[in-house]
Amino acid sequence: MRLDKWLKVSRLIKRRTVANEACDNERISANGRVVKASYDVKEGDVLEIRFGQRTVRVEVLSVVEQKGKENAALMYQQL
Repeated sequence: MRLDKWLKVSRLIKRRTVANEACDNERISANGRVVKASYDVKEGDVLEIRFGQRTVRVEVLSVVEQKGKENAALMYQQL
């Protein structure tokens, strides 16, 4: 699954266009390297998302096309 779509489905970022812009501005890295929105997310990847001064590190636990609001947090583990 594309990174921008995964970020939206997991509800780490509200909209896919915002996730796409974050990737374009090099605010998201996977496994220590900056990635584009088309990056193919895999289970076990460690993502770092920079929101201004704050950085969020998460490990991808699952990659599914659709998750309910209640289960979205089960797609990742915050490090």
